[in-house]
Amino acid sequence: MNFTRWSARLPGTQRRAAARADHGPTPRGESGVPAARAEHLPDDPGQDATGGAVDELPVRDVLDRIPGLVALVHGPDHRIAYVNDAYVAAFGDRPAGEPARDALPELDELSLLPLLDQVLRSAKPRTVKSRRTAAGRSYTVTCTPLETAEGPGVLIFAADVTDHAEAAERLRTSEREQRRTAVTLQRSLLPQELEEPDDLRIAATYQPGGTEAAVGGDWYDVITLGGGRTALVIGDVMGRGVRAAAVMGQLRTAVRAYARLDLPPHEVLQLLDGLAIEIDPQQIATCVYAVHDPNEGRLVYASAGHLPILVRDENGTIHRAEEPTGPPLGTGGWLHTSGSVPLGPGSTAVLYTDGLVERRDEDIDEGVAALEHALSGATGTPQVICDRLIRAAGVTADHDDDVAVLVLQHPARKGADGERFRNAALELLGGVEAAPRARAFASGVLTSWRFPTDLHDLGVLAASELVANSLQHGTPPMRLRLRRTDRRLIIEVTDGDDHLPRRRRAEPVDETGRGIAIVATIASNWGARRTPGGGKAVWCEFVLPKGSVQE
Repeated sequence: MNFTRWSARLPGTQRRAAARADHGPTPRGESGVPAARAEHLPDDPGQDATGGAVDELPVRDVLDRIPGLVALVHGPDHRIAYVNDAYVAAFGDRPAGEPARDALPELDELSLLPLLDQVLRSAKPRTVKSRRTAAGRSYTVTCTPLETAEGPGVLIFAADVTDHAEAAERLRTSEREQRRTAVTLQRSLLPQELEEPDDLRIAATYQPGGTEAAVGGDWYDVITLGGGRTALVIGDVMGRGVRAAAVMGQLRTAVRAYARLDLPPHEVLQLLDGLAIEIDPQQIATCVYAVHDPNEGRLVYASAGHLPILVRDENGTIHRAEEPTGPPLGTGGWLHTSGSVPLGPGSTAVLYTDGLVERRDEDIDEGVAALEHALSGATGTPQVICDRLIRAAGVTADHDDDVAVLVLQHPARKGADGERFRNAALELLGGVEAAPRARAFASGVLTSWRFPTDLHDLGVLAASELVANSLQHGTPPMRLRLRRTDRRLIIEVTDGDDHLPRRRRAEPVDETGRGIAIVATIASNWGARRTPGGGKAVWCEFVLPKGSVQE
């Protein structure tokens, strides 16, 4: 077989010949032999010396010395025309003239026989990368069409890339391990079980991104503040990996600590903003902090560059809480403000991160509008709504960003269920008659709610002490409010003075200072906060033992 007929078709040969033609003839040594390997000089001085030398190279000898695996097949059955020494060393001797399907099982093992058919039909070269054999070796194979003395054929060149493939697999394994670590850290920093407020039904979902580096700093939280109020938080730390998850954990812990101070939402974000700068000046995060008060029927919130809360009211109308919105946490120098959105009985609210609505091929406002449409038709429990919104947004296991969704419902309670959630309030103008009026009012309400005697007496005592404290240290207007849920009795007194009371130890000779101590002793929990319009609210609550209330 004349290998010189197709030697010029080998990959790179024509390019090298063209390059030598551009740079002129190759310099000769003293013996008159060109610097490139050749066997003789052309007789015709006008002939391209370099091209002639390449044409006369002993091709079989060259191919046998190539470290890569070379095979030549021809015809529709891909009969063997030639295999080089490296091929024989790798797979053993192969008889010439036999079809590849029988004599070259390694090609079938690498799934190359269909590729040979394709190359023979199309007359175009094809390359497949990092095919692995049963012996564990990996090869990158290039199949090039050419004409042989026996007709159309295919030159097969296989480079052993086992070391590269193993290094790539080690890198992928390391990246998967890092991602598992980040996901584990992320999930461990999120709440393992959501707190369950009396008046809300809540569910949350977190789904990490499917790509190797997509685990980020999304988080959510639910914090019961006492007095029937609930704080809801969702945020997103910019960036990916363990670092973002660690920053997220610090911010979530800080939010829970600041929430215990019972501050307005915008003040919580102010504190978080300063903390984010201290944690990492190069790291920023978005966040929404919202507080639900069942007595007000509204969701008071503050946003640091986060996406708007969506609320569907009992009539199915969607409200978007867009304003006010400040810059992300970690930017500094901004005074956040609080806003509010109605959240009455029968309403559903959704807090979410950008992974749910942001897509590369569309504006984020389009994603939020699509989420509004999905929310308008999503019914069921909060967990069912979570799942439906995730599906409607097209979030799958290989999504390119992590997603957090928090859904809360304020149920519209009726009938027997509504009887377990009741409110009563009394306006107090001050004066010596305020305390007796408060005691009489509390006694009448607790009796009508059919509380047992011991709980009735404790409630009346707590109401009396809170009113007395407000009369002595507060200013009008004053209000006494009693609220019962299916789990607790809540007593709250508001007045116009913003000085918060504190529990202190009264000396035996002191005539005052024992009211808050008494309340703290008899109640399950107590607290105080400043109200948005000025003034304060002091509250206490009693957990209702099962069977303690007669329905």
